[in-house]
Amino acid sequence: MSSDAHRIAFIGLGSDLGDRLEALRRAAGLLSDTPGILVAALSPVYETDPVGVEAQPPFLNAVAGIETTLAARALLERCQEIEAELGRERSVRWGPRTIDLDLLLFSGERIDEPDLQVPHPRLAERAFVVRPLADLAPDLRLPDGRTVAEALAAVGEKGVRRYGSIVL
Repeated sequence: MSSDAHRIAFIGLGSDLGDRLEALRRAAGLLSDTPGILVAALSPVYETDPVGVEAQPPFLNAVAGIETTLAARALLERCQEIEAELGRERSVRWGPRTIDLDLLLFSGERIDEPDLQVPHPRLAERAFVVRPLADLAPDLRLPDGRTVAEALAAVGEKGVRRYGSIVL
């Protein structure tokens, strides 16, 4: 595939520290300002109960649907740069964070490297990812063959509440 071919990707955005909605807005804006990335759609924002380390504030979560000329590795690196720019510190796995950007899906590709797994390995298990993804692409087929809407029906929406939207 040539480097200027457009690929479709979905990126999960999350925050549970500071001004959570502003963190999501800034992250989406920085993605949008990146050469080779077009933010084509943003899901509604959901407030969600924490998963993993539960003794932390609720998260705000959304999903960005993008078109990109970047390779998956370059997109991951850009997401990590944005996290660093917005003050992300990686100290506790699944712990509190100012911003979290996860590469969920990348043009139907499967990538299994130590620091890059696409599709995101726990995507279909997490209502805080599946609910906003279903707003953007309910009929998209996941690697297990189910549509996003079917995955949402299976995982349910417990702990996920509509919160608002991101305005760029």
